[in-house]
Amino acid sequence: MTAAGHAPTSPAAAGAPAGRVADGREECSRPSTGSIGLGGRRELRAWATGELAAAGCVSAAAEADWLLEEAPDEAGLRAMVGRRVAGEPLQYVIGWAPFGRLRLRVGPGVFVPRPETETLADRAAAFLRGRPVPRVAADLCTGSGAIACFLAAEAPGTRVLATELDPGALAWARGNAERHGVELLAGDLDAPLPAELAGHLDALCANVPYVPSAAIATLPSDVRDHEPRLSLDGGPDGLDVFRRLAGRATHWLAGGGRLYAEIGEDQAGAAAALLTAAGLTGVAVHQDMVGRDRIVEGTRP
Repeated sequence: MTAAGHAPTSPAAAGAPAGRVADGREECSRPSTGSIGLGGRRELRAWATGELAAAGCVSAAAEADWLLEEAPDEAGLRAMVGRRVAGEPLQYVIGWAPFGRLRLRVGPGVFVPRPETETLADRAAAFLRGRPVPRVAADLCTGSGAIACFLAAEAPGTRVLATELDPGALAWARGNAERHGVELLAGDLDAPLPAELAGHLDALCANVPYVPSAAIATLPSDVRDHEPRLSLDGGPDGLDVFRRLAGRATHWLAGGGRLYAEIGEDQAGAAAALLTAAGLTGVAVHQDMVGRDRIVEGTRP
């Protein structure tokens, strides 16, 4: 999880291609602007930008553009702006979030995938592509299924499993997992994984809750008040769930298999020490796209 909000990135602004690729993966695309004409579009953009800016949205113009792209008509746009002004996360309002080339369905009750997590997913997918087939990976605390779906799409031939405890998140993950061929299991952390996979995972990924309990109150209001606390709260130092993850890594990983986990930017030293103490080797910390410590990884010898 992340302790900070993120300015939205329009799929079009990010240069994402439209449509589907040959293997059927959905990519981010610019939707139809419906019945909104060019003149009306300019006026509505100005109105939406003003409403969002007055509500304190730091990227009001970018959000207005994204909402205008998604809205089917003027009435739909006004309703969507109203929801965003009331504090709902932008991704809840439009009903999806970009994650790499994927378009994942999200809404109330699920953690919104962040761009930072793509660093973890990219590294894990690249590692998996170098492992022999058949190969298997698991994503714990999957939320919307972002990491798991990414691995299934970017490392073809990998059996991907995902676990999630929160029923609200499971409701969103289910559809995403089905579309990408991910095996979704309900339960806490690694508890739902099939026993026969012990010692056989090529990659174990997790974006566990890592915000210290006392810091929840400092999060942006759209995160604090709308995203599930279960997906954010990592206990007094933010590492309660991470400690459990570290302790179970060698049970599941095959020899040479690798753990990838997201962490808070001030948790690198403690997280790396936990992985080393758990028996993992080659423990390393990697930065996200803006240079903050964000990913820790280690290998089962």
